[in-house]
Amino acid sequence: MAEVIKESVSISILKVNEEIASELRHFFNQRRIFTINLISSPGSGKTMLIERLLDYFDKEKVFVFVGDIETERDAKRIRERGGKSCQIITGNTCHLEAIMIKKGLSFLEDGTEYLFIENVGNLVCPASYDLGEHLRISMISTPEGDDKILKYPKAFLTSDVLVINKIDLLKYLPFDIQRVEEEAKKIKREIKIFKTSALTGEGVKELADFIKKEREGRFKD
Repeated sequence: MAEVIKESVSISILKVNEEIASELRHFFNQRRIFTINLISSPGSGKTMLIERLLDYFDKEKVFVFVGDIETERDAKRIRERGGKSCQIITGNTCHLEAIMIKKGLSFLEDGTEYLFIENVGNLVCPASYDLGEHLRISMISTPEGDDKILKYPKAFLTSDVLVINKIDLLKYLPFDIQRVEEEAKKIKREIKIFKTSALTGEGVKELADFIKKEREGRFKD
């Protein structure tokens, strides 16, 4: 019986989240703010990737929400790079929820065209929470190993883009990039795949160009 109650509570929480996410998506569409939700494990390079991406955008038109359990370190890194950011500290919660994003909307400035949401480092829980985003990116990095796609399928099934980061380390690691690409396509045929090194910048411009093109397509009128 306890398991049934637990499942019921979980479904209710997700339903409320979906309703708020729908409100957020309406808010973003009205203001033409293209929103990207970035999901990955801790240490895969989310913050560094966003720092690199900022080089290809007008920083005045970009805002970054950074989710972490504690500290404001990553949001400070974004600001030190010239970007605008707000840290969302989740306490014991291992993911961002739509209500947390809603509370952060007051920080957005007029003229914002892109909102990057750096989710809490985790490939499990964030996959279940719609944040009203237009584009969901799941990222893995080569030191994590090449077996993550089938271990955490929901993260990739719910994503539009897979980023394989830290490819500068490929020559040092037993990482089968072809296997990763094949397994990702097996889970979701239409998923877009980008190979990047946030450290060297390799592949980041291609990802930035894709995001810009997606925004243009979304708000083409």
